[in-house]
Amino acid sequence: MSSSRYRVVQWATGNTGQRALREVIRHPSLDLVGVRVYDPAKEGVDAGELCGESPTGIIATTDRAAVIGLNADCVIYMPRATGRGATRAGLTEDELVDDVVAMLESGTNIVTTTSDLFAGGVRFSDENRARVLEACEQGKSSVWASGSDPGFITETLPFALLSVQRRIDRIEIEEFGDLSYRPSANMVMEQMRFGKPLAEFDPDRRKNHLFGEYQPPLSVLADAAGFTIDEWTAEGGVAAAKHDTTIVSGEIKAGTAGSQRVIITGRSAGTDVIRFIQYAYVTMDVDPAWDLRATGWRVRVHGDAPFDLDMAFPVPPEEIASYVPAYNANGPVNAIPYVCAAAPGILTTEDLGFILPRGPRHAS
Repeated sequence: MSSSRYRVVQWATGNTGQRALREVIRHPSLDLVGVRVYDPAKEGVDAGELCGESPTGIIATTDRAAVIGLNADCVIYMPRATGRGATRAGLTEDELVDDVVAMLESGTNIVTTTSDLFAGGVRFSDENRARVLEACEQGKSSVWASGSDPGFITETLPFALLSVQRRIDRIEIEEFGDLSYRPSANMVMEQMRFGKPLAEFDPDRRKNHLFGEYQPPLSVLADAAGFTIDEWTAEGGVAAAKHDTTIVSGEIKAGTAGSQRVIITGRSAGTDVIRFIQYAYVTMDVDPAWDLRATGWRVRVHGDAPFDLDMAFPVPPEEIASYVPAYNANGPVNAIPYVCAAAPGILTTEDLGFILPRGPRHAS
């Protein structure tokens, strides 16, 4: 990569956005030129104050047009959860595409954690995907989406493991998440439905959401492995806590939902070749007895050079929440020079190759 400097805008400053903003300020080759916020209380606040850094002189604004008008080299676009309907950021798919198209048409590249832009933007309507591609061509600009999961765990790490294979039979990814230390009762007990009677637990509720999030990036992995997927399926499941358990967010009674999982499978010629399983739990002592592990991932590649990797978070469970933003934010920040140098289009990880951090890094 060249030693160029890049003018960067941070768009949205939630947990992940704040971490990305901090790393842009610290990065030796990035110059922060603007910050877009949604919360009126953040209007006029210095960017450094928003992320715990020294004052930068760059003031946050809710003015969308003013930020787009900066004509930055790259925008780190991180509005909250996006999708088909209204979102927590108040965006619809059309509004999200309006943002993206306006930046790309002006020649500004985009790195984002927005899952709508995974896998070449296949989740978009045909009309919206065409609008984004046309904007890329007009502005000679690119957009790339990633995060930790989907992202790093569905593409970057498996791609490295695939690089030494000649025969690939199957790829399996398991994610484990211990939510017993999460201090959000609304998220754990209401949104995730832990502690609810099994008769009130709908396993398809989360399955449908995760299938929409993960199937597109998993299809990128399948293509990279040389698989032709004939069928994608998803199934949800729930396991009951075997004993009364107290967690940070409340009480989990025996017999209520203590663990849940979603299994996404890609089949080729009747054989499972891609399998992704996400486990979320508040206790490991459940019925049926699943092979639950500490928060982290297990990645297995079955081929002529097989791998079986266990990756647990090397921090105490009660501290994990403070590390999670880095897993989502650092990849897009590191990718900025690569995306700016890429050919126009909606990029996948395969288009960028291996992304490495550039320049000296700083201790937290």
